[in-house]
Amino acid sequence: MADDCFGHPRLAAIYDPLDPDRSDLDAYLRMTEELGARQVLDIGCGTGVFALLLADRGVGVVGIDPAQASVDVARAKPGSERVRWICGDATALPPLQVDLATMTANVAQAIADPDTWQKTLRGANETLRPGGHLVFETRDPARRAWEEWTRENSYRVTEIPCVGSVESWVQLIDVSWPLVTFRWTYTFAADGQVLTSDSTLRFREREEVETDLVAHGYKVQDVRDAPDRPGKEFVFLARRS
Repeated sequence: MADDCFGHPRLAAIYDPLDPDRSDLDAYLRMTEELGARQVLDIGCGTGVFALLLADRGVGVVGIDPAQASVDVARAKPGSERVRWICGDATALPPLQVDLATMTANVAQAIADPDTWQKTLRGANETLRPGGHLVFETRDPARRAWEEWTRENSYRVTEIPCVGSVESWVQLIDVSWPLVTFRWTYTFAADGQVLTSDSTLRFREREEVETDLVAHGYKVQDVRDAPDRPGKEFVFLARRS
C-alpha cells in the first residue's frame, strides 16, 4: 500500500510543487553517467521526476511505483511517452535487462517490511545485466533525523497554480526502533479540506545493508556521502556479481 501522499490523487497532484528542489537527484544523474548506464530501472519512481530527467538525456527508463495516482501524474507530464511506466513494485517485475537500478530519496527506507526488502533486492538483481549496478540511499541512524520532524520546523504555506494555498507540516508519531512513523497534514484553503498521510521508514545500519546486499548477489563497490545532505546519509553503489 502506498502512503496517501503518493496514492491519494489530490495529494499526488501537489507533490512536486510542495517539494520543488530536487537537487538530491544530481548525484544520481552523475552516477548514471559515470557508470555508462543506457537502460535504467527507477524503483519507486513516484511522479517521475528522475525518470524524465534520465529520458531527457537519452537514457532508456522503466519507472515503477505502487501508487497509481503518482504514476498517473508522471504519465501526464511532457515527454512521458519516452518512459515505460509500471504500477507495481520490484518484488514482481516483468522481464527486464537494465544497466542500473535506482531507489532515490526515501524509497529504500519506505520498504519497511523485511521480507519485502529482501524480495526487492532480489528483484532488482534479476533485472540487472552481469556487472550492472544498484544505487540507493538511506539515512544514517546515528544522525537521528526524526528529531527534526516537527510542525515548528516544517510548517509552510505554498501557493500552487490552479489549486490555491496549501498549508503543510509534518509531525513525528512514533519511534519503535528501527521503525519511525510520521504524519504529514495538508490543508487546502480553496475548500478547507484537510488530508493526512502517515509514513513509516525503516532505519538500517550500514553493516546491515551491506550484509543484505552480499546475500543477494551484489558486491558493495562504494558507500558514498549524499552531496545534498553531507554526513547524514549512506549512498550505496553495489554491482551485480
